[in-house]
Amino acid sequence: MTVAGDAGAAILKALKFRPGGMTVTEIARKMRFNRNSTAKHLEILRAAGKVDTRQVGTAKVYSLAQRVPLSAFLCFTRNMILILDLDLIVVQANDQYLAFAGLTKQELIGQNIREGTLPIISTPEALTIIESTQKEQVVSGISIQRGREELYYRMEVIPTIFDSGESGLTIVLQDFTEKKRHLKNMEFLARTAMELVDLPPETDIFRYIAERVADLLPERPRCWVQSFDEVKGGFFMRAIAGQAFREEAAQLAGGHDLVGMAFPLYKYFSRAPFFLNPSTMKTMREFRQRPFFEDEEVSFYTICMQQFPQEVCDTFLQTCTIAKIYLTGLVWQEQLFGVVGIGLGPDEVLENRQAIESFLRQASIAVSRRMTEERLSRSERRFEELVTLADQPAAVIDRDGRITLLNPRFSEMFGYTREDIPTGEEWFLRAFPDPEYRREAVSAWEPNLRGTAVPAPKAFVVRCGNGEEKNVVFRSILLSDGTRVITCMEKAGGR
Repeated sequence: MTVAGDAGAAILKALKFRPGGMTVTEIARKMRFNRNSTAKHLEILRAAGKVDTRQVGTAKVYSLAQRVPLSAFLCFTRNMILILDLDLIVVQANDQYLAFAGLTKQELIGQNIREGTLPIISTPEALTIIESTQKEQVVSGISIQRGREELYYRMEVIPTIFDSGESGLTIVLQDFTEKKRHLKNMEFLARTAMELVDLPPETDIFRYIAERVADLLPERPRCWVQSFDEVKGGFFMRAIAGQAFREEAAQLAGGHDLVGMAFPLYKYFSRAPFFLNPSTMKTMREFRQRPFFEDEEVSFYTICMQQFPQEVCDTFLQTCTIAKIYLTGLVWQEQLFGVVGIGLGPDEVLENRQAIESFLRQASIAVSRRMTEERLSRSERRFEELVTLADQPAAVIDRDGRITLLNPRFSEMFGYTREDIPTGEEWFLRAFPDPEYRREAVSAWEPNLRGTAVPAPKAFVVRCGNGEEKNVVFRSILLSDGTRVITCMEKAGGR
C-alpha cells in the first residue's frame, strides 16, 4: 500500500514536532483534512510501520514510529536474528546466526525453514512455535542437542511489517546455555554431595568419581583416577571411565589393563618438571601436547612417569585424539589421596571446569573419610585377630557391658559362646550361680568395671557350661574408649 499524494508526508511532518503524539481529530484540524480521510491515511502509515498508535482513554494517539534501522538491529546485538517472510523463507540473517550455522549469506537467504535443515529454527519444536505465531509476539524456551552438549535458547517470534508494507516474522535467539549449565551444575553438585555421603562401603568410590567426571565432559569422555593404597603403600590406577577408553589405554602397557598398575606418582610429581605438592595439586593444571600444539611444556611420556615407551605414548595420544591433559589432585587437609586425569581433543573445550573442580573437592573429602574408615576397620580387624589368636582365653566387653568378642580358648575353657553370655550381667549369672558368691564376685569386680581402681588379677571359682567348676585367675585391661579386655588362666585348687 502507498499513501496518496502528499498527505502521508504532511502527516509525518506534523507528528515530527509533536513527540507526545496527536489524536485523529488534532491531526485533521491541523492538516485541514476531514476526519475520515485523516484516519484512512493514518491506518496506511501504521500498516507501513511509519507510525505507532496507543490508546489514551477512548482516543487513539498516533506518533512517529521509533525504529532502529534493520542493519543496526542485526549487527549490534549478540543474539542470533533471522527475518522470514510469510512463507517462512529467510530474507535476512545476522552474522551471529551465519557463524553458528556455518553458512554464507548467499547460502542461507532464500531457504525455506520448513524444507531446510537450519540449526534451531528447522527443528519440529521451533517450527510449531513459529507457525502458530499470528499477531502477537511469542516467547518460548527451546533446546537442541549438539553431540553430548545440550544448548538452550530463548526464542522470540515477532510479527514484523516491512517498509514495503508486507508482513513477516523476526526470530531472535538469545543463548542462555551458560545460565542453564550453571543451574544444572548446581543440581549436579547438590546430588553428588548427598550421594558421596550415603555411598555404601562396598561401592567403588574411584569408579564413581571417574563416571561423574565423565558426565561433565564432551562427547567421548577420557578420564582416569589414580589413588594411594595405604595397605600396599603406593599409588595405583584405580578407575578408567568407559570400557572403550579403558581398552584403548591398555595399549600403553602392551594390551594389559592399566587398572591396578602401580605408579610412583607422589615421588615423581614432587620433582622437576612439576615441583608439585598437595597444596599446588588442588588446582587443575592443563598440559598441551604435541603434535596438536607446539607449545608443549610437559610431554605425556613424562606425565606417565616414564612407565611406558616414548613412541607408545605418542601413538596413544594420536589414536585417542588427546591434545590436552588436565590433572587435579584429590587433596584434603594437605594430604594427597590421588590424582584425576582428563584428556580432550584439540577443539574440545572443558565447559564445566568449575563444576568438575568443585566435585573433586567433594570427592577428596569423601575419599579421605573412606580411607579413615578403612584404616579404623583394619585396626579393628587387627585387634580382633590379636584377641582371637591369643594363647590365653580372652573376652572383650564394651563400655555398655555387652560382650563383643570371645576367643576360641575362652569357649574351650568355659563352654560358653556369645549367644550364651551376650552381656557381662549374663556372664555373672551363669559363672556364679550361687547368689551370695555372685554378690562377692560382683563386689570385687565393681571398682575395676567402673575404672575407679588399678586393675589387679582376681581369682574366682567359675561354673562352666557343663557344670564343672574351675579355679580361674582373671586380669582386666581397660582401653581408652571404655572397652575392657578380660584375660584368664586356670590354676589348681578350689575356693
